[in-house]
Amino acid sequence: MTLDAYRRQWLGNVRGDLLSGIVVALALIPEAIAFSIIAGVDPAIGLYASFSIAVVTAIAGGRPGMISAATAATAVLMVTLVADHGLQYLFATTILAGLVQIAMGAARLGNLMRFVSRSVMTGFLNALAILIFMAQIPELVDVPVLTYPLVAVGLAIIYLFPRVTTAVPSPLVALILLTIVVTLMGWEVRTVGDMGSLPDTLPVFLIPQIPLNLETLAIITPYAVAIAVVGLMESLMTANIVDELTDTPSNRNQECVGQGLANTATGFLGGMAGCAMIGQSIINVKSGGRGRLSCFAAGVFLLILVVVLGDLVSVVPMAALVAIMIMVSIGTFSWSSIKNLRVHPASSSIVMLSTVAVVIYTHNLAIGVLVGVLLSGIFFAAKIAQLFRITSETSQNGRVRTYRVTGQMFFASSEQFMRAFDFREAPERVVIDVTDAQIWDISSVEALDMAVLKFRREGADVEIRGLDDASRTIVDRLAVHDKPGALDKLSAH
Repeated sequence: MTLDAYRRQWLGNVRGDLLSGIVVALALIPEAIAFSIIAGVDPAIGLYASFSIAVVTAIAGGRPGMISAATAATAVLMVTLVADHGLQYLFATTILAGLVQIAMGAARLGNLMRFVSRSVMTGFLNALAILIFMAQIPELVDVPVLTYPLVAVGLAIIYLFPRVTTAVPSPLVALILLTIVVTLMGWEVRTVGDMGSLPDTLPVFLIPQIPLNLETLAIITPYAVAIAVVGLMESLMTANIVDELTDTPSNRNQECVGQGLANTATGFLGGMAGCAMIGQSIINVKSGGRGRLSCFAAGVFLLILVVVLGDLVSVVPMAALVAIMIMVSIGTFSWSSIKNLRVHPASSSIVMLSTVAVVIYTHNLAIGVLVGVLLSGIFFAAKIAQLFRITSETSQNGRVRTYRVTGQMFFASSEQFMRAFDFREAPERVVIDVTDAQIWDISSVEALDMAVLKFRREGADVEIRGLDDASRTIVDRLAVHDKPGALDKLSAH
């Protein structure tokens, strides 16, 4: 990236980024507190983490306009660690998770996201929308009756205010107006202050107070690797979605490094590990945020709000934030995917629905995505295997049998490959023509070996014809049919 391009990512949308940053900062506060409670730590840990991660990823990340902070996806992985070993081990794990992510980015593992299919992406979005909505239910159960009309008014402002003007983000207008009304009227409703106490001091640099030995490393490494993988998976999925919402590209490997730097720094500032937040990222984009400044502003405003203006923030009604998150849930869900169930291939629909079901059941986006990717791979392999075929013909004198192979030879088509040959026939010469085929793995090489050796055992001279460069490379490296003693090995087998 050129310096000029990087500068534009900061200064190309200053007004929109600053305004959206305020909205996101306000929405981050109750979530950071809630995620801290999930992890079993003080609310300050999640708030400091959200500030640090947002600021560092704004500077070093690969996706402008995406919001990163403390998240539920990583918080749930810390519960046992905190309960068994304490807060200092959490800080050390956060640092190590960041280092693992930096290494993964340096190894360019971000490119693996291209193997996530559209069906998995849609399932991820739908599941996330449902989880976001479900997360608001506690704020709608056993609450003052006034909560419901306040949520309804908030939604009306969010959806109707843009018809008047788009100069100011409608979620920010809803939040400010509801806060003023509730405060002036003195209504008794749940507020941000009811979620937990807000910190009143800035974060400070600290070094985790733990023994530096192999035993400590053995304790924190499994947690760190899990957090690193889950965090990057959710971050890269979110980056893909922001790419589509903004019609701009992102640098996946740079995002891995940026997330790693953010978590490493956060561990030294007394925070917990985090990653990109799709809900907050969508709020940011829909509120006009596009550049790095929006994420940076969200982190800085968050710290200012909780440390300097904590008394004002604590009176913000939760109904306003619930309305914003319901808007995010509605906007996140792919409504067209329901209609498309009738027209899309059954395999695509199964992948999408399975991803949704697993995520909702486990409340873990990473597990749902892994299941979706696995199913996509299975369906793809089955489809490719169906396109595989072998035809044969005999020469006029009956001495030469030519088998022509078409399609992809891999583990799913190896059995069909072997069934196509008549080894009891005894021509003088057999030609296996793979001009229109590609050989991909050890299973297909072993099947080719077996076919050649079985024909040779019957006394036929065998020729493999038409190997392309890639197929020739794997056959030369792995095949044994031309090596000494190959036929004896077949007999022994």
